[in-house]
Amino acid sequence: MEQLSHNIERIIKQSSGKWGIAIEELGTNKSWGINEEELFYAASIIKVPIMIAVFAAYENERLSLSDVLELKIEEMVGGSGVLQYLAPGTRLTINDLITLMIIQSDNTATNMLINLIGKENIQQTMKNIGMQKSKFYNKLMTVPANLQGYNEITAQDLTMILKKLAAGKIVSMHACGRMIEIMKKQQLTDCLPAKLPQTDSNIIGNIPEWQLANKTGFVSGVRHDIGIFYVGDRAMATTVLSQDLDDHHSKDAIAEIGLEIYRYLKR
Repeated sequence: MEQLSHNIERIIKQSSGKWGIAIEELGTNKSWGINEEELFYAASIIKVPIMIAVFAAYENERLSLSDVLELKIEEMVGGSGVLQYLAPGTRLTINDLITLMIIQSDNTATNMLINLIGKENIQQTMKNIGMQKSKFYNKLMTVPANLQGYNEITAQDLTMILKKLAAGKIVSMHACGRMIEIMKKQQLTDCLPAKLPQTDSNIIGNIPEWQLANKTGFVSGVRHDIGIFYVGDRAMATTVLSQDLDDHHSKDAIAEIGLEIYRYLKR
């Protein structure tokens, strides 16, 4: 871990900006962080606790993942995602909306889920799972006139919930498995996994060399990626938050960090 932390420090020193990082190798006492308790603007990383809140409502039998919601024009917002381009009246299951929220970072899907379970339930879920400093106030791509506060996160809070997801200690073992499988289907792969070796194989059913269950977040001047790396029989919960640096440099630096973590776990 000492060599890994040294390599990460070198990468972020060369990149300038502000960084918040928390990594923990699962099943060991090895961890490292920098500015892990500092608050960062959440961007789309807030969608992970929203997903957890929806699964908590499912576990409490307040809803079914097969329930169908209708896309309404007043819920359609810009930014990431495909739902903004579909026809009002399109019907989607809650499971569809969760999947789109995570793997395509769909903002319209996110706001539909927020409307469904309510801001207060999301805030309470964040407290229940131990997110001590992170905050949720607002839907995505909307700025209320009377702004209570910004959605904010810390690296420490995010790595803590990733660790709990991997251990089956959020909502239920079943829910944790479902959430991790959704995150493994991530389609936005230009950060942590961008420089990892290709896992494609000509052998059907071959076990991939690595997997990553992750979620990205991006607005101008802010870029994050969080996830659980799986390499062989080793795993690492990883949160990398960045702000105040050029987008090209932040993507490249986060990709370099992902490669260093892969090399560490591979050894």
